[in-house]
Amino acid sequence: MATGLQRFSDIAADGAPRLDAASGEELVRVYGAASVALGRRSPEPPGTLFVTTRRVIWLSEAKDKGYAVDFLAITLHAVSRDLEAYPSPCLYTQIEAEVGTDEDGESNPEASDELELSRVSEMRIILGDPGQLDALFDVFCHCAELNPDPNAERSGENGWFHGDDMTDGGWVHGDEDMFDENGPQFFNANPVGQNGVFDLSQSVFELQINDQRFEDAEEEQESHENGH
Repeated sequence: MATGLQRFSDIAADGAPRLDAASGEELVRVYGAASVALGRRSPEPPGTLFVTTRRVIWLSEAKDKGYAVDFLAITLHAVSRDLEAYPSPCLYTQIEAEVGTDEDGESNPEASDELELSRVSEMRIILGDPGQLDALFDVFCHCAELNPDPNAERSGENGWFHGDDMTDGGWVHGDEDMFDENGPQFFNANPVGQNGVFDLSQSVFELQINDQRFEDAEEEQESHENGH
């Protein structure tokens, strides 16, 4: 798996990030007035978000601070508009990160002022115009497809599952090419592939099976009580 979140300072004279042209990296989309919130920290002041065919790069307005993460290290992305979960609509992402503990035995990568980027597992992207979040989601889906996980098992599982329950919590899955508007909606919880540690789609599938068994058991009990 690619390295997680990293500091970025390779900036050209025009203020744009230098891309790895040798590997075919190209700029896909640019969003101004974009903030990022790392882990449990407050959002950074607005800067510029650059989405390339390989990476997500954020630069502060003064270009004195920057972060970058490869799409191979992003294990989940989804739009959240649940203001109880987070005070601003955002694109929520999970990042493959190192596991570490503090002296109390609890993971606490944001405890000090000097953030340990390698241990940051969540990043929220807040756009100046929340109406562009669905378009950003689509861009992430496209770029994730360009960067498939080389270690993912090719077992026929596509990592998609029903998002009906999650829509009630403010999660929006906006790639219209992915589903029929008259059919059940799906979203890709792990567009890059399973991370080899926690198979979310399998857990949801097993939960659905257990729920069905529970309902069948209740019906059978009611049938015996009624003498049928």
